[in-house]
Amino acid sequence: MNIDKLEVYYVAMPLIQPWRTAYGADYDIHSVLTKAYSGDSYAWSESTPFYAPTYLNESAGSVFYHVSEIFGPHIVGKNYKSPEDMDRELSIFKGNSFAKAAIEICYWTLQSKITSEPLHRLLGGESKEVIPGADFGILDSFDELIQNIQIAVDKGFPRVKLKAAPGWDLEMLKAVRSTFPDITLHIDCNSGYTLDDLSLFKEIDKLNLAFIEQPLHWNDIVDHAALAREIETPICLDETIHSVKAAEQALEINACQYINIKPGRVGGLFNSKQIHDMAKNQGVPVWVGGMLESALGGAICIELATLSNFTYPGDLFPSSRFYVQDLCDPSNELTDRNTFLPFANGLPEPNPDRLVSQTIRKSEVLPKD
Repeated sequence: MNIDKLEVYYVAMPLIQPWRTAYGADYDIHSVLTKAYSGDSYAWSESTPFYAPTYLNESAGSVFYHVSEIFGPHIVGKNYKSPEDMDRELSIFKGNSFAKAAIEICYWTLQSKITSEPLHRLLGGESKEVIPGADFGILDSFDELIQNIQIAVDKGFPRVKLKAAPGWDLEMLKAVRSTFPDITLHIDCNSGYTLDDLSLFKEIDKLNLAFIEQPLHWNDIVDHAALAREIETPICLDETIHSVKAAEQALEINACQYINIKPGRVGGLFNSKQIHDMAKNQGVPVWVGGMLESALGGAICIELATLSNFTYPGDLFPSSRFYVQDLCDPSNELTDRNTFLPFANGLPEPNPDRLVSQTIRKSEVLPKD
C-alpha cells in the first residue's frame, strides 16, 4: 500500500463535565485525527494523548508536530507491504507511541476500506458483541459517586472502575464497598502512589477488588513486581506498557496479572496485537482501555476488543457518556443489552462541519519532491 498524502487535524472536544483523575482535571479532550490517502481511497485514525503530558510524556501538540513534521514526511510517498513493515519504518524514532499510532492505525483503516474487510476481521477478531464496563472519575462527594454507581448497576454493567488518588482512595472504597458488597470493582490510580504506600494497599486488600490498575510510577516495572509480591490484590499495568518490550519485561518478572491495552499508548494496532498474543500465551488476561476518544477512536478500540484474550470488560463508552454531540458520525451507542457491536460496514468518520469548528490546527503532508 502506498501512502500518498496525510491530512492532520488537532481537535479539542468539549466534555459534558470535567474528567478528574490523580493527575488533575480535563475540561475538553485534545486529540489528533489523521486522514491518509492511498490512490482513490482514504481512511482515518485517531490518537488521543490529552492536552498536556499528564498521562504519558506526549501531548496532542507534540503528536500533531511529530506527525506533521517528522513521522509523516518520513512515510508519505512510500509503499508498505504490511503494518509490520510500517512499524519497522517508524522504529528509527524513539518513543512517541501516540504519534506513531496516529499513522500506523491509518494503515489498518485504509486496508479495511480498500478490501471492504471489517477492521476486526483484519485484526483477527470475531464478529461478536463487545462488553464494556462502567467508569467514574473523582467526584465532589461519596454520595454522588454511589448514586452514579447505582445507575450503572441497575443497567447491568458487569464491572465498575473508579479513579483513585491520595485523599480519594480508602475511605471512598469503603463507602462504595459497604453499599455494593458484591459488584466486580477495581481502581485506577494513574501512577499516584509509591511503595511507601504499602500499608494503604494492604488495607485495600480487604475490599475484594478485581485488581489495582497502575498504582505506581508510569514508567516502572520493578516496583510493581515488588508490590505484587506484597499484596493479595492483582496488579494491572496501563501507562507502564507503552511498548511491546515493556510488556515482555513486565510479564517476565511477574509485574502484573492483567494488562490494559490502548492502541495509542502502545504505538498502534500491530503492537496491540503483539501484546495481546504475548499476554495470552502467558495466561494473562487483557482488556481494552479508552482515552475518551471520539466515536472514531472508540470504534477502533471496539474492533480491537473482539480478539479472544480481551476477557475483562473494557473502557468503552457511548458517545453520549462524555459528549453533547460527538465529533464523528455515526455516534457509538450501546445495544439494548449494554454491549457494542463491531463495525461491519465501516468506521465512524468526522462530521465535516463539526471538524471545522473543533479544529485548532491543521496540516497537510505531501511526498517530498
